Amino acid sequence: MVQGLRERKKQATRAHISAVATQLFIEQGFEATTIAQIAERAEVAKMTVTNYFPLKEDLFFDRAPEIVALLAEVVSRRPAGTTPAGAVREAYLEGLDARWPPLGFGSADFVHAIAASPALQARGRSMLADQEAALAAVLVAEAQEADPDDDGLDARLEAARLAGIVRVLVAELVGRVIAGEPEEAVLERVRQAACEHFRSR
Repeated sequence: MVQGLRERKKQATRAHISAVATQLFIEQGFEATTIAQIAERAEVAKMTVTNYFPLKEDLFFDRAPEIVALLAEVVSRRPAGTTPAGAVREAYLEGLDARWPPLGFGSADFVHAIAASPALQARGRSMLADQEAALAAVLVAEAQEADPDDDGLDARLEAARLAGIVRVLVAELVGRVIAGEPEEAVLERVRQAACEHFRSR
C-alpha cells in the first residue's frame, strides 16, 4: 500500500511538471524556456525536473516511451491468425474513434510549438525512428522463430511500411485539421486510407 501511494505521488509530480513545462513552451517557445523557469513555475527543484526528465525535449513529449512501444506492443499482443498489418490497422482505427492524441489529436498550440522548434522536430523524428525499430525487432524475432535462417530483411521492410503509413496518416490528419478542414471529413479520409493501405503484403 505504501509503495502504491509513493508511486502515485511520483506519477502525479511527473504529470504536473510536464503540464507546467508544456504551457511554458507554448507561451515562450521551446528554445526560450529554461529548466530553471520550469522548476520555478512547478515549485520544485531543478534537480527534480531533470530526475524525471533527463532531456528537455522529454518534457514536451512526455508520452514518448508509450509512443515508441505502441506498434511493437500491438503486434506482439495480436490474436492468433491476425497479421501484423491487420493488428496495426485495427489499433489505428480504434485510436481514431477514441481521438487518441498520439494519432494527431491535440491542440493547435501544441502542433505550432513543434513546428516552431527544430529541436522538437528532431526529437519527433528520433521517436518515430525508435518506434519503427521496436516494431522491426518484434517482426524479425517472429520471422526467425519460424525460420532460424531468415535474415530479417522482409520483416524490417514490413516494419518500415507499417510505421511509415502511421506516420503519414498522423501528419495528414494534423495538417488538414490545422488548415481548417472539417474534422469529420478528415477522419473519414484517413480512415479510408488506413483500410486501403494496411493490407498484408
